[in-house]
Amino acid sequence: MRRILVTGALGQMGSELAPALRARHGVERVVASDLATSASRPQAAEGHYERLDCTRLEDIRSFMRRHDVGEIHHLVAVLSAVAESDPERAWRVNIETLHNVLIAAREFGARVFFPSSIAAFGPSTPRVDTPQVTVQRPTTMYGVTKVAGELLCDYYAAHFNVDVRGLRLPGLVSYVAQPGGGTTDYAVEMLRAAALGERYSCFLAPKTQLDMMYMPDAVAAIIQLMETDPARLKHRNAYNVTAMSVTPAELAAQIRQRAPHFVVDYRVDPLRQSIADSWPQSLDASAARRDWGFAPRFGLAAMTEDMLCRLGARVDESKGPRRHGGTADAERKITRSARGATCRAR
Repeated sequence: MRRILVTGALGQMGSELAPALRARHGVERVVASDLATSASRPQAAEGHYERLDCTRLEDIRSFMRRHDVGEIHHLVAVLSAVAESDPERAWRVNIETLHNVLIAAREFGARVFFPSSIAAFGPSTPRVDTPQVTVQRPTTMYGVTKVAGELLCDYYAAHFNVDVRGLRLPGLVSYVAQPGGGTTDYAVEMLRAAALGERYSCFLAPKTQLDMMYMPDAVAAIIQLMETDPARLKHRNAYNVTAMSVTPAELAAQIRQRAPHFVVDYRVDPLRQSIADSWPQSLDASAARRDWGFAPRFGLAAMTEDMLCRLGARVDESKGPRRHGGTADAERKITRSARGATCRAR
């Protein structure tokens, strides 16, 4: 019963994965870590939390020795748009920390989960039904680090028998954590604006098609992958997974079915639009379905319903800021719906 370490646990993915792992394996078996001190992050008090700098290999070794870590979910990352503004930091955080984790995993006999991304693909990749095995020539530093990370994981699996598993994740939508600078974060921002009764200016063009997944499905997929018999895993590292292929206009239309006064305009950010245009429009996830039974629960309509339910409940509970005119009508509509609905995700 060795412990499970979640690095980057205060980020968008870790904020939901760490509690899910605690619920499944017990609070004492999961140790969350990030760069913040526990005193400055009171939400970390819900379970064991310690500060850990993954750029320091000796700190990881000491951490694993003290806590008898047998599995690492390495979520530390600088995301796509932020990585373009500081590529040197992105390489250091995304690759050097992963290499340190793999070295320590080899030494301590630990398993590793590494999240890759649709950013690992590029303009020369088939954009529709992108295959599991295909050309990977990304044009962003974030994508470069994800491809390098996949190859590094494969190397440690092949040469040192480290049990490394991973997913190529699409854009993730979460009601728990704030967006962290990703190109697909428009979806989270748009839904949050709708729940607050605000208009939203989208940084991607209305017909930009990208794959998405609701965070509860992503968390379930990670847990399922890590619990699968290794003999069933043909690829092990970087399985394509997805739940829906969505445009900003389609998401806005879904929101307006529940909040008719919601308004979206488009102020395209050239950087993030260029990143989005280099990524797949849809992924072929058949290998994940075949090898370990991947089956997401949430499509676009169900995700939108659940997000607005949960975000609306938060606004209602906190008695969010008063608004005037049509946006106030939208806010009241969503919060009334949230009070009367049972949200699906949990």
